[in-house]
Amino acid sequence: MPISNPKKSNPERRIILHVDMDSFFASVEVRERHELKGLPVVVGSDPKGGSGRGVVSTCSYEARKYGIHSAMPISQAYKLCPDAVFLPVNMKLYAGVSAGVMEVLKGFAEKFQQVSVDEAYLVPGPEVRNFEEAALCALRIKDEVHRQEGISCSVGVGPNKLIAKIASGFQKPDGLTVVRPGDAREFLFPLKVSKIPGIGEKTTEALKEMGISRVEELANCDVQLLSERFGKMGLRMKQMANGLDFEEVREREGVKSISRHGTFEEDTNDPVKITGSLEMLAESVHSSLLKHRFLFKTVTLIVRFEDFSTYTRSKTVPIWTSDIFVIKRTAMQLLSEFIGRQKFRLVGLGVAKLRERDERQTLITDFP
Repeated sequence: MPISNPKKSNPERRIILHVDMDSFFASVEVRERHELKGLPVVVGSDPKGGSGRGVVSTCSYEARKYGIHSAMPISQAYKLCPDAVFLPVNMKLYAGVSAGVMEVLKGFAEKFQQVSVDEAYLVPGPEVRNFEEAALCALRIKDEVHRQEGISCSVGVGPNKLIAKIASGFQKPDGLTVVRPGDAREFLFPLKVSKIPGIGEKTTEALKEMGISRVEELANCDVQLLSERFGKMGLRMKQMANGLDFEEVREREGVKSISRHGTFEEDTNDPVKITGSLEMLAESVHSSLLKHRFLFKTVTLIVRFEDFSTYTRSKTVPIWTSDIFVIKRTAMQLLSEFIGRQKFRLVGLGVAKLRERDERQTLITDFP
């Protein structure tokens, strides 16, 4: 587990860690089923022998050797490795492990920002005065996450969030990379521009047309040329290429909505299948409401037809509630407008206008 370039340094207080779990969903599945260790594991939709719909949520590093990656169509993943172990997404399991991981991280943090189910930024406490001490803190984090949750993570340490995030992915899995302020450009310049967060495939192709493929080339490009091509994003890309990022680590704003969606294996106009799917989504949304102790006031339905036309309908109920029967009844009322029109490809369900439930409130669902 190499640490980049350890040197003595003066106390430096702008030190940020980015912690990223390694192949999170797949790692949790392997933890639960030890016989999967060393096998190509793909978490996502059922491939149905190569004709399945949906995408890969994540996969183990063994599966990545076959070219499989997140967001790939599940049918393509099956063609690349039909002998892989394909597993359905078990969000309830992953959410529980995620909560445990985040509690570990908070124990090391003066400031903490969770950005997804499997990654977070943190500013270590005042006892961490320089990058050598930050590296030791990162090692303790990695050990504690593995001890408590049985899975590995990679940590990037840097002078800002941008550098820390890129560094966390530099030596995956189970990596630790430390980048000091004076080493930022040396670290970034050899990388492909696609390693910079926010630079996706289209932007990468557009930069390639300008003769830019490496971060150093982007850092040295005339800002006017970048602005003419990309607008305000041009300046931001140049700043990032030079390792500049002034965003602070801060708690995310409160959750504003909870939603779930599902794609049918085959487009369907069967009311039984459609309502059955909607009821399952309602159960999942309700489970999340109870877990986070939220009440809601608005129910939202999303319908996508076979021609990919998409419609959204919402209804606000009179009182704050977490009652699953209210979710289901309102969802079915909204659905009635669409039954019989076309074949359904996807149906989604969400609740919004959330607020935390008062601990003094008692719900029927509290009782067995």
